[in-house]
Amino acid sequence: MAKKLTKKDVIDALYNVIDMEIGLDIVNLGFVYGIDIDDDNNVKVVMTLTTPGCPLVAPLQEDVANRLKEIGANDVQVELVWDPPWNPSMMSEEARKRLLGE
Repeated sequence: MAKKLTKKDVIDALYNVIDMEIGLDIVNLGFVYGIDIDDDNNVKVVMTLTTPGCPLVAPLQEDVANRLKEIGANDVQVELVWDPPWNPSMMSEEARKRLLGE
């Protein structure tokens, strides 16, 4: 039987999903709003992007699914939400330093 995935496993994998326009991962950018893992290692990621018109919607969703399948997820659902809207305060301190010079 496959190892039961944890939220930490999923988050660690999502650090490898890079928003190519910004050059940082979706975790530090604050895009990941929620993670649900069922007993069969099916994973649902609730996330957002900077704007609804972001041209990277499909590539980022695909990258999330691929990264999670690499660590043992069976089915991956990526739900994009726009509420609450993303804003720079959602980024990690590291991301704000790199992007905003804070």
